[in-house]
Amino acid sequence: MSANPEAAKHKEIPIWNAENWFYEDFELGHKIRSIRRTISEGESMLFNALVLDMHPYVADQIFASKEGRFGRRLVAGAFVFSVGLGLVATNCVNAFSYGYDKLRFIKPVFIGDTIYTIRTNLEKHPKYEDMGLVKASYEVFKNEGDLVLYCEHLQTVKYRDPQTSRRVQE
Repeated sequence: MSANPEAAKHKEIPIWNAENWFYEDFELGHKIRSIRRTISEGESMLFNALVLDMHPYVADQIFASKEGRFGRRLVAGAFVFSVGLGLVATNCVNAFSYGYDKLRFIKPVFIGDTIYTIRTNLEKHPKYEDMGLVKASYEVFKNEGDLVLYCEHLQTVKYRDPQTSRRVQE
């Protein structure tokens, strides 16, 4: 017996920040923009410690300021990628990540920089019997609009009605 007799009804409440989009709902050219987020030293170093990235450019202030090309510490590209995509991540219960293409680190991001992301639906096509493939670009900008990262995310997305959707077997 549950401590809360109403707990069984919780599943009837819609999940916050979750979408129920299907393949047919993705409109080409549709864009979303994230809120901005300033990257702090603490979270940058925590990420570095978690992934064991202690490269002097991201972890050594003396090296970065005296010997480094940029004169100050960088934020690890993998962290910029993770945060940048997370800023516009949707919680679509019908989509599954298929991979990333064309990942490029265009400009450095430094501790204290503020980033935001724009996601654009680029293309879609049938892929499997029950899912299509959607490609979206992610452009991560810092401060007042300098592009720092670009990549394309591929997702498989369920068809609303697989019986009537055009399908392609791979």
